[in-house]
Amino acid sequence: MKRFTDLYLSLDATTKTNDKVAAMRDYFATTPPRDACWAVAALAGKGITRTVRSALLRKWAAEASGYEPWLLDACYGVVGDLSETLALIVPDPTAQDRAEGDEPLHVFVEQRLQPLAILDEAGQKKLVLDTWRRYDREGRLMFHKLLRGALRVGVSRGLVVRAIAEVAGLDAAVVDHRLTGRWRPSAEAYAALLAREQAADAPGKPYPFMLASQLDIEPDTLGPVADWQLEWKWDGIRAQLIYRRGQVYIWSRGEESVADGFPEVVAAAATLKPDAVFDGELLAWEDGRPLAFGVLQKRIGRKRVELSLFPEVPVVFMAYDLLELDGRDTRGQALAERRALLESTLAGTTGLELSPRVSAEHWRDVSARVGSARERGVEGLVLKRRDSVYAGGRARGPWWKWKADPYTIDAVLVQGQQGSGRRAGLYTSYTFAVWDNGELVPVTKAYSGLSNDEIERVDRYIRKHTVARHGPVRVVEPDLVFEIAFEGLQESTRHKSGVAFRFPRMSRWREDKQAKDADTLASVKQLLRAHTGG
Repeated sequence: MKRFTDLYLSLDATTKTNDKVAAMRDYFATTPPRDACWAVAALAGKGITRTVRSALLRKWAAEASGYEPWLLDACYGVVGDLSETLALIVPDPTAQDRAEGDEPLHVFVEQRLQPLAILDEAGQKKLVLDTWRRYDREGRLMFHKLLRGALRVGVSRGLVVRAIAEVAGLDAAVVDHRLTGRWRPSAEAYAALLAREQAADAPGKPYPFMLASQLDIEPDTLGPVADWQLEWKWDGIRAQLIYRRGQVYIWSRGEESVADGFPEVVAAAATLKPDAVFDGELLAWEDGRPLAFGVLQKRIGRKRVELSLFPEVPVVFMAYDLLELDGRDTRGQALAERRALLESTLAGTTGLELSPRVSAEHWRDVSARVGSARERGVEGLVLKRRDSVYAGGRARGPWWKWKADPYTIDAVLVQGQQGSGRRAGLYTSYTFAVWDNGELVPVTKAYSGLSNDEIERVDRYIRKHTVARHGPVRVVEPDLVFEIAFEGLQESTRHKSGVAFRFPRMSRWREDKQAKDADTLASVKQLLRAHTGG
C-alpha cells in the first residue's frame, strides 16, 4: 500500500506527462501482479467504485476528531478536497497501530475496500475507523481517494497504457485493446496485459473508440472538401455493436455493456450474415428522424425493458464505421474502404441504419449544413478524412466535430457555493433563475465559462450581497445576469421549473442587462417544445 501511495504522491507532484509515465513504468516494472492489477484498476478507472457515501465519512470524521460538522465543512471549503480534509482532521494512529498499517495493495483492496460494498452502515463505520486507526495521514488520504472513486491525479487511461506498454515492450494500441471492455483486476488479467503473445479474446471484446477533436481551426485550412467524409453528429449513445460467433454485444463508449436495454437492436444484429463489429450511435428514432436525447434516457441503464417502452421510445443503431468483418480487423484500412464494406454489409438488413453521408462542394456549403443541424435534431457535423485509419483515442487531425451553435438564455444569478480543488475558497458554483409570474424560478446550475478575473469579481459580489445562507449555499441579491449556453433540454419532474439542461455553462456575463431583462420560464419551455418537437 505504501508503494502505491508513494506512486500517487509522485504523480500528484508533477504536471509533466513524461515524468508521470516514467513513475508508473517504474512502479509496474517492480510490483507483483497481485498488486499491480489493482493499481491499473485505480489509475485507469477499471473496477474500483465508490463504496461509502461522503456524508457518512464526514459524520464519522467529525466524531473521531471532535470537530463540529460546520467546522469540518469550513475546513473543506479551505482545503478544497474532501479526501485530503478528512485525512488531515482524523487523529494520527499510535506508533504500534501504524506499524501494523502497511498491507500489500491487493490485501488492502480485498479486505478494506471491497467488503464495504456489502456491509451495513454499522459495519462500514467499524471498518473505516479501524483503517483510520492503522494508517498515517498519507495512507488515510489514499484510502479516501480509493473508496470514493476519486483518484484524480492527472493521469489518463492513455498514460497508464503507455507505461504498461513500455514495461511489456508492446505497442500501446495492443495494450489499450486488451484493457478495453469487461477487464477485471487479477494477477492473471495483469499478466495477460503484458504477455508477448495475444491470448484468445472473449467474443464480446470491443475495440478502443476513436474520437473526434473539436474543430478550432478555419475549415479552409483542411484542404479540399472532397478529401473528407461528412456525417451528421448524432445526439445519442456512442456504442460498438458486435456480432461474433452467433452472439450480439453492445458496448457504450464508457465500456459498459448495454445490450439488455436495447433488445430490438440485438435481434436485428442477430440476422447478420457475416460476423462484424460496427461503430455507431444508439438513437431514439421515429418517422425517419432522431428524437431528443431526453427520450432515449428512459432506456438507459435498464436490465429489462417493459413492453410499454417499445412504442414510447423506439430505438435504432445508426452505424457509421466497420471495425471488423468475418474475423478480420479492418481498422487499418482507409475510411473510404471501410465505408464501402459497411454499405455492402448492411445492404438488405432491417433494424440497423446506415449513417448517411452529407454532401457539400465547398466549405461554405458545409457551414450551411452545420447551421441547419438543430432543425434536423442533430448536433452538427463530423468531418473524417477519407484516408484515415481507425485509431483508438483522440488523435488531432483525422477527425473533427463541428458543432452547431448552442442554445442560449439570459438568467439571473441567485445562489453561489464554493468550489473545490484549485477553486477552493472561491464561490464558483452558481444557480441561475428566470422569471415566472413575477418570481425568479431556479432553472439550472453552472460552474464553467468565466475567466479567473470574472470569477474573482463574482466571488466578491456574492460575499457582499448575501441575503441568506443554507449550509454552504449563499442566496444573493438577484442583480447579475449571465448568458447560459447549453446543448439541449428536457422535461424534468425533479426540478421545480419542470426542465433540465444538458451541459450548461456561462457563455458571457451580460453586464449590459438588468435582472428584469432576463428570460422567462415560458420562453424556456417554448424552446423545450422546439427542441423536442413537442
